[in-house]
Amino acid sequence: MPAPMITVVPYREQWPQEFLKIGQLLRQRLGGLALRIDHIGSTAVPGLAAKDIIDIQITTAALSPLIEETLHQMGYARIETISADHIPAGKPGLVGEWEKWVFKAGAGKRPTNIHVRLSDRPNQRYPLLFRDYLRAHAAAAQAYAQVKSALAKYHANDLDAYYDVKDGVCDIVMAGAESWATATHWEVGPSDC
Repeated sequence: MPAPMITVVPYREQWPQEFLKIGQLLRQRLGGLALRIDHIGSTAVPGLAAKDIIDIQITTAALSPLIEETLHQMGYARIETISADHIPAGKPGLVGEWEKWVFKAGAGKRPTNIHVRLSDRPNQRYPLLFRDYLRAHAAAAQAYAQVKSALAKYHANDLDAYYDVKDGVCDIVMAGAESWATATHWEVGPSDC
């Protein structure tokens, strides 16, 4: 079976509404197991080119079997090979601080990746700050889009190469985001769902 192709498309106005539809269903099914449900990733940044996959972060107190069972019943399959996020350079810490589960939508469902992360962990904060920084800085968002488009062009069939480079670029963006967060006293806002 050939590796999936990475394709970056121009921003689509329907992405926020597609997130809301999925997020509200997740909220109904997970209830209090989900402390937060947020639209993350490039589809959450107006005007940003992205892979046509909705990324959702569920923040929880524990990576519990009940969450996995509920998502499975909703048609999402856990990607067992992904158990943690990339640890940014210069961020020493325990690997467990970056632990997560990832679920992918099954056949016939809207392409969606669900990232389940623990509350108050650095990897739970990272995508929210990243998203908010790019929303506030159009030039940084467009530069990031150019990098992703070039990576998709030259590494469309090589997921490892695509993400090896993209992770480092995200860390560079986050350096600016952290300075912005300090200067603006940024805090995580209310949950999207």
